Amino acid sequence: MAELFPGFEERGIATEGAEIFCRIGGEGPPLLLLHGYPQTGAMWHKVAPALAARFSLVIPDLRGYGRSAKPETTADHAPYAKRAMARDMAEVMTALGHERFFLAGHDRGGRVAHRLSLDHAERVARLAVLDIAPTREMYRNTDEAFARAYWHWFYLIRPAPMPERMIGADPDAFLKEKLSGLTGTLAQFDERALAEYLDGFRNPATIHASCEDYRAAATIDLAHDDADGGRKIACPLLVLWGLKGVIERCFDPLALWRERAEQVEGFGLPCSHYLAEELPDATAKALSDFFAVETTSL
Repeated sequence: MAELFPGFEERGIATEGAEIFCRIGGEGPPLLLLHGYPQTGAMWHKVAPALAARFSLVIPDLRGYGRSAKPETTADHAPYAKRAMARDMAEVMTALGHERFFLAGHDRGGRVAHRLSLDHAERVARLAVLDIAPTREMYRNTDEAFARAYWHWFYLIRPAPMPERMIGADPDAFLKEKLSGLTGTLAQFDERALAEYLDGFRNPATIHASCEDYRAAATIDLAHDDADGGRKIACPLLVLWGLKGVIERCFDPLALWRERAEQVEGFGLPCSHYLAEELPDATAKALSDFFAVETTSL
């Protein structure tokens, strides 16, 4: 899949809890890009050329996904807590010599980015999240429309091994249904990126790890959120979302993020959930403009 990221280096970086696969390229201040479910770092390939002209990009696969390690889980799902995933990312950036950096996360990656910006606040200069509201607030504001649209939130948290067995019976069909669910098409996905997503979920360990990601979100991650008390993200936060997606229909993303962050701005784009693949030019411009404001501080 190197042709998706021409000129980028591929490297495995060992953290305390997992071996993390990364794509690395570009020039300028460091920018860490985190992918969502059920994808890999390949989701950033359409925006990478524009961003790499201004930033040194680090594009990992989160633990449990793609070519990164899938650690054994525990009864409390702690190995797949966003705290553990965020620690991976902090250690990756340390290994690459980036003590302070910009950060953007889509979907699950946005949840990891949220925790990273709290647990390692001194390291994140600016944060962008794509098509999510905070996890705790989304659960607390669940209604019928959200439950129908994001049915997988409530399916994947069922105890193992039921979801794993059902997904594993036909992982390609499950993934295609999940990826096309809002638009009814897979046309927004480059066939090479789609092949990487499908290949990842043909591995039973990826299926199990991704379920653990969601189980952690419904349990230990909520406990960590509650333990934060009134503590908020201190760095500037950009919120982007799809005007044709579930976040737009079911939530007020700016209002919810203002409950969790001190400095919030943002806007919707005329697309569904997969901003970086549906509207790569607009997404790259929004991210570049937001991060370029503060490049001299890194």
